[in-house]
Amino acid sequence: MERQVAPVTLVTGGTYGIGRAITLTLAAQGHTVYACGLEARQVGSIAEAGIAGTAAELAQRQLGADLAEVDVADGAQVRAWVAGVLSRHGRIDALVNNAAIHPRGDVTQTDEALWDHVIGVNLKGVFLTCRAVIPAMRAAGGGAIVNIGSGAGWGKPDLAAYSASKGGVFALSAAMAWDHLDDHIRVNVVVPGGTHSGMTGLGSVPAFERLASRTATGRVTEPRDVANAVAFLLSDAATQISGTVLDVGCFSHQGGRPLLA
Repeated sequence: MERQVAPVTLVTGGTYGIGRAITLTLAAQGHTVYACGLEARQVGSIAEAGIAGTAAELAQRQLGADLAEVDVADGAQVRAWVAGVLSRHGRIDALVNNAAIHPRGDVTQTDEALWDHVIGVNLKGVFLTCRAVIPAMRAAGGGAIVNIGSGAGWGKPDLAAYSASKGGVFALSAAMAWDHLDDHIRVNVVVPGGTHSGMTGLGSVPAFERLASRTATGRVTEPRDVANAVAFLLSDAATQISGTVLDVGCFSHQGGRPLLA
């Protein structure tokens, strides 16, 4: 049965790049969106001050969303954010975990504090938000969660901490899909290809030109492509899908041709 009311949906890292596209797309599709992000630039990213930019794009499109600054690695902040949404709506229907940081380096170049920070945001953040929303979803009879993964979750050079964190997202997502199957809570992962975002903004333009030749369209994967995949997995059209990984990179992360060869 299709929903008769607008789904209440949380989006972490929802104020810049891929996350902003997800926020805009879901708002345009009728979701009541609560998006969060951090305003200060994070390690491995050019993203900063995203709330004002997201608010401006929403206004330009005559859309609305509630935007807040929340550190997903801080359990108290996550609990307060979720509690505020529940106090207003009494339910949460969907969650998108997109918040992540992307520092480079092998294990010898990654100090303990940086390792803890990456795992804290990219993996613990998923754990904290899911732990906060799943009881409400269970009480309401179900819900949908989409976690944003990465091809680095299968291992990429010079991304030791990031790869470890995203590998953990794959495993945690699969475990939650099993654990909450009978709760009618669907958990899936979307893997972006080489996508214009706060993280990839640090890369070179020629690298993206080479990426473009490795997609079905002959162009670089855009944030809107990832957002459309997320929207599908949250929709009633995907009610029979849980525990899957949807690659929006045209084979680039699943044994296809080398990404930048």
